[in-house]
Amino acid sequence: MIHGAVVDTPAGPFTILAGPDGAVRAAGFTADAADLLPLVHPRLRGELRGRRELGPVTAAVTRYLAGDLTAIDVVPVEQHTGGAFMAHAWQVLREVKPGRPITYTGYAGLAGRPAAVRAAAAACARNAAALFVPCHRVLRTDGTLGGYRWGLPVKEWLLSHERER
Repeated sequence: MIHGAVVDTPAGPFTILAGPDGAVRAAGFTADAADLLPLVHPRLRGELRGRRELGPVTAAVTRYLAGDLTAIDVVPVEQHTGGAFMAHAWQVLREVKPGRPITYTGYAGLAGRPAAVRAAAAACARNAAALFVPCHRVLRTDGTLGGYRWGLPVKEWLLSHERER
């Protein structure tokens, strides 16, 4: 079973899918949980049940939006890794501090594989748990935004929100 809830944000609706244990399996800036289900590995899927809120997960997002940028750091995330590097890279990404974006090159270095810039970019692209695994904090080498699954205006808003705090 997967529980889904939507949180209204200044960047638009933010939907979260979590397992029965409260671990986030997918999250993104969409109002439709069906947009997120394909991002969840088949072994982690289940019957989707909409809920008004997801307890501590929703509370953490609300605190983040109110300015407590580290509130989301303690929320557990469960994603299918696709390998040891991917799991490690996602964990490293969770340690990138709000307001201190890094480049893909810097991210590859933090993940222990400085030459694996494309692998670092792939970790961002495959990340299903937006915000909780903050791929929005990774920029191109020249400092520009680059891509973001949920659109550059959302990425720009997230970075601005974190910079202002």
